[in-house]
Amino acid sequence: MTHAEPIKIGTRGSPLALKQAHAVADALADASGGAITGEIVTFTTSGDQLTTERLINSGGKGLFTKEIDRAVDDGRVDIAVHSLKDVPSLLPDGQVFVAFLPREDPREAFISRVCDHPRDLPNGATVGTASLRREAQTLAMRPDLNIVTFRGLVETRLNKLDAGEADATYLALAGLKRLGLAHHGTPIPLEDMLPSPAQGIIGVAAKDGALSDAALAALNAISDTAATAAATAERAFLKALDGSCRTPIAGHLFRDRDGWRLVGEVLDVDGSRRWRAEGRVSSGASASDFETLGTTVGNAIRADAGDDLPAFEDG
Repeated sequence: MTHAEPIKIGTRGSPLALKQAHAVADALADASGGAITGEIVTFTTSGDQLTTERLINSGGKGLFTKEIDRAVDDGRVDIAVHSLKDVPSLLPDGQVFVAFLPREDPREAFISRVCDHPRDLPNGATVGTASLRREAQTLAMRPDLNIVTFRGLVETRLNKLDAGEADATYLALAGLKRLGLAHHGTPIPLEDMLPSPAQGIIGVAAKDGALSDAALAALNAISDTAATAAATAERAFLKALDGSCRTPIAGHLFRDRDGWRLVGEVLDVDGSRRWRAEGRVSSGASASDFETLGTTVGNAIRADAGDDLPAFEDG
């Protein structure tokens, strides 16, 4: 009897992160016919310990990944499962992405007891968010609104709303759907609010050359073509603007009848200025085409903004 190959899966310990890690484990087991089994290994990251401050004040997005990155590097886990929007534009040296799961709904969920869209909030209402991107996009729509810092897990933020700490907040709709909590929020059309690059995509990373052929085959089987295209283009866009992601930045790869269209934007944190660009590739585009697309759109914004390009951390 052939024994199953165990794969140690590194993840944050939040309910959403665990849901995503178990989804990867289940998909690997199904794709391999049970030949690959996943063992979940949880980590409390520096970002998880940061409950009140913005990420910009403590090191940025990498706070949600660096403990797991180290575990991949030293072999304590075989693969890392990430919400791709939380991953810096550059992986640690020696690590590569080995799978991108099918993308969940990339839109923002607007959560309020007052109305269903930020445009409809009362004058001077308070919106809770720790994301400079969401703050900038909100103020671009409604410069009269007040922004307060909101951090914490999904339930924590919902409880803060109930306690009256803000009139509204945002969460990624993808996370709410994976947790069965989508009924708490109203989707905002992508035309009204572009999401963070790679929002809704689960990325799987590993040390280059460390996995068995069987594990790589299973990971390839669960990787989604459309999610891979979006991840490649949107992360190349992010990298072209700033390798450390120190801007209020949004971007999304749209699919239409003629191929793919990448739309990206950068804003001042007060929403007073916005730089936007877009580009297209055909439906038969290669991985390098998507990489070039992201780089081209990012460089177009960089050239347009020049010295005015903001330098803040998108949380």
